[in-house]
Amino acid sequence: MKRVFLYPLVLLLLLNCKKEQKEDRPEAQIQKIDSPASMNEKYRPQFHFTPKEKWMNDPNGLVYHNGIYHLFYQHYPEDIVWGPMHWGHATSMDLIHWKHQPIALYPDKHGLIFSGSAVVDKKNTAGFGKNGKTPLVAIFTYHSMEGEKAGRDDFQTQGIAYSLDDGQTWTKYKGNPVIGNPTGIRDFRDPKVFWHRASRQWIMILVAGDHAKFYSSPNLKDWTHLSDFGKDKGAHGGVWECPDLFKMKVQDSEEEKWVLLISINPGAPNGGSGTQYFVGDFDGITFTTDQKETKWIDRGMDNYAGITYNNAPYDRRVFIGWMSNWNYARDTPTKVWRSAMTMPRDLRLVKEQDVYFLKSQPIRELGSYIGETLFRTDIVVDSKKSFSKDFDDLNRTAISFDTNLSKDLKLTFSNKQGDSLVIGVDTEQQQLFLDRSASGIVNFEKSFAERPQVIPIDVSDKDVPFELYLDRSSIELFVEKGKYVLTAQVFPNVPYTNISISADKKAELSTFTVQPIRSSWDE
Repeated sequence: MKRVFLYPLVLLLLLNCKKEQKEDRPEAQIQKIDSPASMNEKYRPQFHFTPKEKWMNDPNGLVYHNGIYHLFYQHYPEDIVWGPMHWGHATSMDLIHWKHQPIALYPDKHGLIFSGSAVVDKKNTAGFGKNGKTPLVAIFTYHSMEGEKAGRDDFQTQGIAYSLDDGQTWTKYKGNPVIGNPTGIRDFRDPKVFWHRASRQWIMILVAGDHAKFYSSPNLKDWTHLSDFGKDKGAHGGVWECPDLFKMKVQDSEEEKWVLLISINPGAPNGGSGTQYFVGDFDGITFTTDQKETKWIDRGMDNYAGITYNNAPYDRRVFIGWMSNWNYARDTPTKVWRSAMTMPRDLRLVKEQDVYFLKSQPIRELGSYIGETLFRTDIVVDSKKSFSKDFDDLNRTAISFDTNLSKDLKLTFSNKQGDSLVIGVDTEQQQLFLDRSASGIVNFEKSFAERPQVIPIDVSDKDVPFELYLDRSSIELFVEKGKYVLTAQVFPNVPYTNISISADKKAELSTFTVQPIRSSWDE
């Protein structure tokens, strides 16, 4: 959760917001807001989640309950720039088609509602359940603007709220905050909570500037500090944010490890915001790791603050990130809404030559939105022969092929207005790259297109699968079944309509396939 200086006008809006306190009215008349048949503004993503209008950033409270995936998110409902934070809310049965729901949490006397998580309290440990109803419990950071304005360091604390109607209405706990800030830690925020079976207690991980803190609780109300992690581990180019901790089986084995996600801003490998991860062990008190190298869940500039679902069925580990970067998040060229989420991704933990790493790929549910093949062929290019193919509109397509990572390659998406987005393999530099310097509208912030985004790769003489997903204002690249991942926003003046492929030496792309993706907003 990025902390941003609030100007006087925004402070005035905050005061008005506090006066309203809509969710504190016990019998508030809240009507469900269904997603429209089409959300069709320029640059509106068609198979990624966006708010119906106004500002959005971090995903919050990702939880599955009663057949429904809940997505809460940082939301300012009055403007398309960051302001007094609320929790927006959307629901889905398949993680692709979303329905907008009423705002879940509003600011109150304790402060703005910053990032956090949500759990299903199946055992009713907090005592919020009534008449056999299982409560959803949200855990979030309060940010007191009055405290920050007064120059104090203790302006961030942790609070909880509960819902007995599947997240439609929420009641704040009267004993908030459940974790104060007596030592005055700035950037003390973003709690992720889960039930730890082995120790039969709730575990919370939150971040405190340059490290993470672990807490335990029997009831979600009373918390005990357990341990700290990270002052001497990982990347420290900026503030640590939005942690997550979960256990995973190593693919094709019975071994289990714990994965810790930590977002950082700035300090990502391609500039600005990014999410690193650690693979290690957690004993109910302390997280430890032997990992030396800094690992990133996505090397693109536009995947930040991502967390995974609690309580997902079949032990799935589904990840969603905020598809933006604090370098330019407030400046992107949209008018009605601002920001999207990444495609939801299934995570897998892999071990190769005693090295652990995460792979991520689009969730399988996306397959039902992919249409009949528009084009399929095998392609061979070299210094004398390139490939070019025109389409009606490439900005809602899935493109896949296999190619050899030991061969240089360049793919260019372009349109008749001269915009071009370039993706390729550079074997000399041993990297994949994406160049959006001429991709369309790029002049709203210097770092957006200042230099190509790159992913270091193992250049090996083997064919690996490439998957590319283009939406109206983004591209997501998955190589070698999600070993290498890159997410980037793009804003072409008009949709891309041509694919061209070139290479200095012979390169082969087998089963090059282009398929349309239907809009997830259609009923």
